[in-house]
Parts: sequence; C-alpha cells; structure tokens
Amino acid sequence: MKKLSLYTVLATALGAASISAAQAQSKFDGFYGQVGVGYESVQPSFSNSNITVSGVGSAPIGTSISNANSFTGVVTLGFMTTVTKDFLLGLGAEYAPIAGQKANYSASVGGVSIGNGEYNKENSYNIFLTPATPIRQDGLLYGKVGYTGASVKDTFAGSSATTNYTGYSLGLGYKQIIQGGLYGFAEGNYMGYSNKTASASSQYAGYTITASNTTSANAYNLLVGIGYKF
Repeated sequence: MKKLSLYTVLATALGAASISAAQAQSKFDGFYGQVGVGYESVQPSFSNSNITVSGVGSAPIGTSISNANSFTGVVTLGFMTTVTKDFLLGLGAEYAPIAGQKANYSASVGGVSIGNGEYNKENSYNIFLTPATPIRQDGLLYGKVGYTGASVKDTFAGSSATTNYTGYSLGLGYKQIIQGGLYGFAEGNYMGYSNKTASASSQYAGYTITASNTTSANAYNLLVGIGYKF
C-alpha cells in the first residue's frame, strides 16, 4: 500500500510538472519568418566639411540636405525561446531589399554653389536580440536591440560613390496570432549610424584642391506585416 501511494504521488507530481511546462511555453516559441512593409525616413547630416586650396587657404563647405522619405520592405528570420512564463528571448536578422527613394542636397563655399547631388539608402540589415513578454494567450509585446548597417549611394557633380555605415538599432512591436502559426505584427524601429569621414583631391590651374567631410545619419521606420511561427 505504501509503494502504491508513493507511485501515486510521483505520478501526480510528474503530471503537474508536465502541465506546468506546457502552460509556460509560448505560442511564439521556435523559428519564425516574417515580411513587413511600411514607411521609412532617413535623416542625414554633414559636419566638419571644408575645402582647401594649396597656397591659398581653406573655407568651410555649406550644405543643405533633405530627408529621404519612402516606402520600405523588410524580410526577417529569427528564433524565440521561453525563459520564464512571463519572459521570452529571441535572436533575429532582417534585410531590406528595396532601395530607398532618392533625396537631394547641395553644397556651397562662401555662398557660391559648387554643385548639387542626390543620395539614397540601400542594402540595409539588422541583427538583433528580442526580449519579449506574452500578452494573454495569443499576443506578444517585444523590444529589439541590435547592430545595423546600410549603404548610402551618393551622386554629386557627375560622380558617384557608395559609403557603408554601421550603428545600433532599437525597436518596439507587437505580434498577434491569427490562426495556427500565422500571425500579424506592427513595429517601429530606430537606427543610429556612426560618423564617416571622406576626402578627395584634384588639380586645377596648378593648385591642389582637397575637400573633406564627415557625415552621419539617423533613420526610423514603421512596419506592419505577417509572419509564420514554424
């Protein structure tokens, strides 16, 4: 009788543990893939820009630049796991295959124009961690902290160049199960890109002319889309 009672207690305990583990596991556990579309704004800046003529002197370059606002699309793959019943942690990577819309800028020295140009952001990516918490049974509130990069194609006075920027990203979003593994989501992301310094040199009428500039950029996007948890 004692053995039977012990077996009964063990079976009950194991059953309760199994039920508790099943309840703790989120519907968002595992691998997922998603596609989002939305609005993006790129906000670049120039600083420490100047032009130098050998034997004459140097002068600051004045710049005027517009934000690039455009449609964007992002493809994401990732994995999430339950840490506790109220906390999940994930790792993901995303890529934006759609080049951003071109925007204009101009440069001048001493109030005299030296040319106009245009730029756009391309090939942006983001590798991120996702801390999250369940909302009821079918929802998930999550944040994103990551490492991001992008290329900016710049055309000025007939010549073009591509500069690669890297920086950090922050995001916040919400996912909602629609049916089975299918879910919808909405999120906002901010990207802060670090400074890049570039310089160029040319000869004109016996003088050496050099120019340098330091650029940086911030960007944000607002996305909605659908995904599938495998």
